[in-house]
Amino acid sequence: MPIDIDGLSFEELLELNQRVVARLKMLESMQTHIEMMRFNPGQRVSFEHGGGRLMGTLVKYNRKTVTVVTDNGQRWNISPHLLSPVKDAGTAEPQRPTGKKKKRLR
Repeated sequence: MPIDIDGLSFEELLELNQRVVARLKMLESMQTHIEMMRFNPGQRVSFEHGGGRLMGTLVKYNRKTVTVVTDNGQRWNISPHLLSPVKDAGTAEPQRPTGKKKKRLR
């Protein structure tokens, strides 16, 4: 449903603009929070930089970013949507039985 703004005064348009900006900021903040919750402090992550991939550990949540300490000791404040989790080959979950028995070959 379109909103007719042609009849609004200057002051009403300013108020509308402030409300729109506040709503957009709130939605952006909610989305950033959701993206942050995909990760936990202490988790290994990676991100693109300079044509390569840097790996590190997430150490802190910030308001709009997370702090990552890379393997070479650098601290980066990164938007969580730019991060990827790093899968550690040493902590793979063991295979669970499926309930089906394998037939022995004779």
